[in-house]
Amino acid sequence: MTFTRITIDSERMGGLPCVRDLRFPVASVVAMVADGMTNAEILAEHPDLEVDDIAECLRFAALAVQERELPLRQPA
Repeated sequence: MTFTRITIDSERMGGLPCVRDLRFPVASVVAMVADGMTNAEILAEHPDLEVDDIAECLRFAALAVQERELPLRQPA
């Protein structure tokens, strides 16, 4: 999968994946979605972002967790 809107630069934001070199971490976008914010709310609060940025952040996060084994708690 190719990401055209996600940039990683070791000299910027400590190497965190960011949206289009904006110093806006992918994790922040994913957290806003997880908190229940709509695309419209995110874009209104952060006008430098675009709707395609949000979608690509979510795709990036989905791929990131597919590649790692996450410690999940077993049901009681």
